This record gives sequence, structure tokens and C-alpha cells, in this order.
Amino acid sequence: MASNVERIIQCINKGDQDGVQAQLDRYNSEYAECFFFNVEEWERRKQQELEEFRKNKVREYVPDSDSDFNSDSEEDDPDLLLRRRLASALVCFIRSRLQPGVLRVCLRTLRILSRDRQALGPLLTDTALLTLAHHGGVSPPQTDTLHGQGEDTEEDEKEIPDECEGDTVEENGGGDPCGFRPVEPARCAVTVQDAAESQTTAPHSLGNSFWRTPKSESAHGVLARGKRDAREERSEDEEKEEDGEACRKEAMKALCNVIYNSQRAQERVSALRLLTGLCKKLKLEIENRAPAIGQFYELRLLFLLTALRPELRRQLQQDRGVSMLTAALEQCLDLRQGKGYESLSACGAPPVSREGSQCAIEVLKTLFNITYSFRRQEPDEEDAALYRHLAVVLRHCLLLSCEGEDLSEELQGHTVNVLSALPLKCLDVLLSAGVNEGSREWEGVNMDCVHTLLLFMERRLDRGQKLKEKLTPVLNLLTESCRVHRETRHYLRQQILPPLRDVALRPEQGATLRGRLVRLMTHVDTDIKHCAAELLFVLCKENVSRFVKYTGYGNAAGLLAARGLLGGSRGAVGAATGDGRPPQYSSDSDSDTEEYREAKSRINPVTGRVEDEQPDPMEGMTEMEKEEEACRLVSMFNRLSRDKIIQPMGVTSEGRLAPMCGQMRGCTLEEEEQEEVEEEDEEHEEGMEQ
Repeated sequence: MASNVERIIQCINKGDQDGVQAQLDRYNSEYAECFFFNVEEWERRKQQELEEFRKNKVREYVPDSDSDFNSDSEEDDPDLLLRRRLASALVCFIRSRLQPGVLRVCLRTLRILSRDRQALGPLLTDTALLTLAHHGGVSPPQTDTLHGQGEDTEEDEKEIPDECEGDTVEENGGGDPCGFRPVEPARCAVTVQDAAESQTTAPHSLGNSFWRTPKSESAHGVLARGKRDAREERSEDEEKEEDGEACRKEAMKALCNVIYNSQRAQERVSALRLLTGLCKKLKLEIENRAPAIGQFYELRLLFLLTALRPELRRQLQQDRGVSMLTAALEQCLDLRQGKGYESLSACGAPPVSREGSQCAIEVLKTLFNITYSFRRQEPDEEDAALYRHLAVVLRHCLLLSCEGEDLSEELQGHTVNVLSALPLKCLDVLLSAGVNEGSREWEGVNMDCVHTLLLFMERRLDRGQKLKEKLTPVLNLLTESCRVHRETRHYLRQQILPPLRDVALRPEQGATLRGRLVRLMTHVDTDIKHCAAELLFVLCKENVSRFVKYTGYGNAAGLLAARGLLGGSRGAVGAATGDGRPPQYSSDSDSDTEEYREAKSRINPVTGRVEDEQPDPMEGMTEMEKEEEACRLVSMFNRLSRDKIIQPMGVTSEGRLAPMCGQMRGCTLEEEEQEEVEEEDEEHEEGMEQ
């Protein structure tokens, strides 16, 4: 590898574009699927750390990431230094005027190098970040305060390789500062020491002319081309456009890698106001109805910025990012605005393409980043209209089909996340669609959206993997929707909690939707069991007796204890809706089936089913024997309580659990002395056996 990289750097220093392209093509083919260069060294250090931990039973140093394992010996790693030299030389090289094919292969190499966190040093400079952003088609706004935004010290400025600093106006003969220029071999030479030290770079003041390509020096007139020549020219233009698109994608991929792998890069990109330039580009593409396929990596970069930097989330919120992203989502799905709060797709349109679905997913992820706190806010009229329009588009996302079931599932999952973040009062549009032929109707309302959410929840239940991340959002969304929308609650109750007929099985048994949700009420994860119990509780209109009827007291005890309802009072005083008001439920009664009424007297309220009759354990005992057995049981409980094995609890007048505080210690002094005697006898018998 070392000799190959050395030859590449030599070609760069000579300005041999053809040689660079040939060498990098081989390099890229060899490392196309490489995501960690020092695998052997990394495994060796991991094994060493494990052996030291086993020996000392303590770990003195816990690395922050896998890349930190080699931090002690990185200066002694010649391959790492070569990769840094190559990255530094390429950053300088792509700022020159290159052929499209050469530029593309250089950017691809930088994309491969950007996967290695230890080799990111030359890519973390402001110049490198702005260069990649430019080649990706993103131009951040240039201000006079850019100099003051740098965090580099004077000591850091000494580490900048002179070969990679931008030309001044005087050096360019009055031309563009730091602009594109023909390759000058002497100015791209990079030494080992320069590459090892170039970790930070002082920011440059880059005017609008920074990326302007110099005008052609020739002014000779040419003959008008014929039709054949015109066709060839169009073909050449198409090839140039394809090359330009390929370069933009490679640059955006590299920039995404650098930002994801480096906190330093995240900070500098935020200071350089890259988000503003990115949003400006996206808005322009939306206005021009540019194909959504070319926006994928721009949307991925927008997601990374909002996911990793809280201040950028706030900035995008303030810059009307919801409106921009809603328009981008409509463009990805090819929607057109209908009457009122309706969005319609093109008539007879096929399923959304894979590229369009992937772009829509990136938009939804970014939307969640900037809207997850909206549920706790009361929107004004303008914001409410904006969120309702977004909810209509999200409703369409739930109902559409994509090329591939995996994409449809993923798209619905991210749609549910965004819906769960919007204010509840704005979700009424999910039920506002008209009832058409083939749609699901309940009480005169279109239930297509609610039914889709129900099926989505059922699929997530069946898979049983990562329930906390994948299931809790849809459970919360359905729960809150049931609290504020009467029709939704009635429909879901009919589907999840139909009238009881079979009372021979426990509520958690069976493959019904009710049984699967009741099983989650005793899940080891607190969030999962709370969300499942809340949904069933709301479907029972927060009525304790009805809740116990459908789930059994044993399964319901956790939620009832948490909400202070063990005494049996009505739960309407519990959780409030999104606007802070308690939910309002109708006073309709719960109609029992004939089968349930016949078996009601024989149902065990704890298990929620009809239990087989068990023989009386005290049958044939005298009253004295029964009293002695009761005292013996009380003594056993007292002993367990004194040894802190169990803690007896009771239900207070407020319906909450509280320690019984000695209520179980009703035995007399004689009983305590008898217990001590029994304990001494047991110890004596054990000693005799030994």
C-alpha cells in the first residue's frame, strides 16, 4: 500500500492528471469496501485491553471510540501517516482546475479516506470543509465575520502546510482569491511532517468569487455547427452533466462521513453557516421542481446537522424549516394540493420509486428532529395551519405503497414518529378525508388512516424486536388520538377489545390483539408495559372496573398502582390530553355478552378467567386448628418481613400502595417467644446432624 500511495502523491505533485486518475482508480477498487484500515492493529489492542482487564480486574482507561485504541502509537503507524498525506494532497489538488473524470476519482478517494476517523485531520480544516461543500453544490453565505469564527490558535496556524494555503489576490496577479487555477506541482507538494501536523487550519475569508472558474483565454470565433455537430454537442453536455452529478454525490458523501465521524467538523460546519447555504439550495431546487433523486445526500446532510447540533435544529425551526421540508416531502411523493386539507397523488400513479422513498425518509427524519418538542406547545393559528397541512401529507405517507415492502415499512415508521411529535389538535385532519368506495367507514368517518396505524402496530408486535424503539411511538400515537377523537377510540376498541365471549382463557393468552397487548403489560421494559397499559386503559375510557374486566387485576395492578387507582376509583383524573385538559368520555355503558353474563360470577378477578373449582384446604379442620394455622401463617410472614425478604403493603385511602408498618405484627409476646424456641430447636437439630 505504501508504494502505491507514494506514487499517487508523486503524480499529484507533478500535476499529472492522467497518472493521478489511473493510480486512484486502482486504489479505489482495492479499498472500495474498506471501512477500517487498521483492523489487525485494532484487534490486537482490543485483545490487549481485555487481557489487562482480566489480570487487574479494573480498567484504568476506557476509550471513547474504536478510533482511540491506536491513539498511543498513531505517530508510529506509517500507513496512517500516508493516508493523512494523501488526504491533504487531494484537498489541495481538487481546489485546482481538473478534468471531470479526475475530479470524480479524487472525490471518491476522499470519500473512502473519510471513513477512517484517525485520518480525518486534513479534512477537518475550514478550507477542506468548504471545498467539499462547494463540490457538493452548497455555498454557505460569506460574511466579514468569518475570520472571527475560527477557533484556531496562533500555534495551530504554524501547523498549516504552506502548499495548501489559498493564494492571495497579489499572488494570483489580481485574480480570484483562492480560486480554481491550473495545477502547479510545487504548490501541492506535501511532506510527512506537514501531513502529520495539519490538524487544524485558520479560516479563510472567501468571497463570492472564490469558486468562479476563470474565463476562457481564447476569443477566436468558430464556424456554426451543423445538425450532426449539434447532436454531438448535446451528447457532450449530457456527459458533462452526468460527471458533474457524480462529483456532487461523491463530495456530499465525503462531507457526510466527515461530519458524522468528527465532533470538530460538526462545530466548524455550524460556525461556517453551512446549514444556511444548504437550505438555500434545497429551496431553489424545490421551486424549480428539480428531481428528488439528486437531493438524497443533501437531505442526508441536513438530517446529520440537525441530529448532531441542537443549535442547528433551532435555527432550522426559526427559518421555517417545517414549511420547506413539507414541500420537499410533497415533491418526493409527487403530490398535488387538493381541496381543503387534502393532498392527492397523480391519478393512476405507480408505487413510489425506491429513490423517491429514500429521499422522503430523510425528510421525515429531519422533520422529527425539529418537531419532536411541538406536542408540548400550543400553536397559534398560522402554525396550526402549517401542522395540519403537514399532517395531511403524512396521512398520504401512511397510505401509499413503495417499491419494496421494506421501504414501505420504514416510511410508515418514520411517518408515525413525526405524527407523534405534532400537536394533538392538528391531527383531526387524519379523519377529515371523505368516505369513498372501498374505504373503511365507522360512524360516518373515514378510518383508512387509523386502520393502517392499527395494522402497522400489529406488524411490529409480531416481530417482537426492538419493541421500545419501534412499538412505543405508534402505541403513544394511538393512545393520544383515542383520548381526543371519539371516533378513533370507538373503532380501535371494536378491533382490540371486542365484547368478551370466551372467558376460559387468561387475558394474556391467545393470539388476539388484546392478548398480545396484555402480555406487554408485564414486560421487563417499563416504557413498553406502560404504553401498552395506557392504550388499553384509554380504550376502557379510564374506567378501573372495565379495565380489570378485560385485562385481569394481576396485569392491571402496575398501572393502577402508578396512577393511585388501586382503590377502584375512576381514572378520568389521570393523564391529560395535549392541551392540558382531562379527557372527556361519553357515558355509554359497556354491554356484556350473554356468555360473559353467565360466567361472570365464576370469574377470578385476579386472573380474569373462570378458574376450576379447587378443594377447600381447611375442610375437616376444627376451629381451633384453623386458628392455629392462621397464627402460623402470620408468624411466617412476620419472619419474612423482619428479615427484609418481603415488605407487606396495603392500599391507602388514596388508592396507592404503602407499607403496612407493623400491621402484620399482631402476634402476642408468647408467639414471639415460641418462634425463638422453634428457631433454637432447629439450630440444635442441625448441630446434632453434623
